[in-house]
Amino acid sequence: MCGRFTLTATIDQLMDRFNIEYFLEQDNFQPCYNIAPSQSVLAVINNGRHNKMGFLRWGLIPPFAKDVSIGNKMINARSETLLEKPSFRTAYKKKRCLIIADSFYEWKKLDDKKKVPMRIKLKSEELFAMAGLWENWKSPEGKSIFSCTVITTTPNHLVEDIHDRMPVILRPEDEKIWLDPTISDTRLLDPLLVPLDENLMEVYEVSPLVNSPKNNSIELIQRIC
Repeated sequence: MCGRFTLTATIDQLMDRFNIEYFLEQDNFQPCYNIAPSQSVLAVINNGRHNKMGFLRWGLIPPFAKDVSIGNKMINARSETLLEKPSFRTAYKKKRCLIIADSFYEWKKLDDKKKVPMRIKLKSEELFAMAGLWENWKSPEGKSIFSCTVITTTPNHLVEDIHDRMPVILRPEDEKIWLDPTISDTRLLDPLLVPLDENLMEVYEVSPLVNSPKNNSIELIQRIC
């Protein structure tokens, strides 16, 4: 799964890397070292002409939901069952997004009692895009909440020692295809939902301070060993 990640880039780096024409709520952006479910995450959506960047609530709330609480169970979507799940089926065809990060955390089990947090990132230190889906849920009062989920896949050899799932990290050349709103044939999308080459990635242990979403400082991404 993917339950915690980071985004520490500058606005200029984000705008340049993802060819952004519009950055909605730009003034609300700040680097984050411990992004957790139900928080706002930075995402990219294509409207048919431009790439737009803005914030989505992490934890997808399908349109048929009675309230927002279901989003707590929808932070991830398994790539293998997207078309089987009513919560994700339509979004997979029509509402895809990039969820931006520069690393994610997983907890490695050492024994029956102890787990340690590990930071997983690109060796190049570059930003990357996780494949995501988004939805617009309206409350009974008519308020819209835009939310998202991170798609997961089987782990590559680097991650499998830590967890049995990992986020789908799209290759840069595949991001345009994933965002293309004219593509609804999932046979064109399925081949993108694979684990990233482990040779592009690295992992190291970080402070247990990351265990609490309340903690958010550069100390969280510093290597322990």
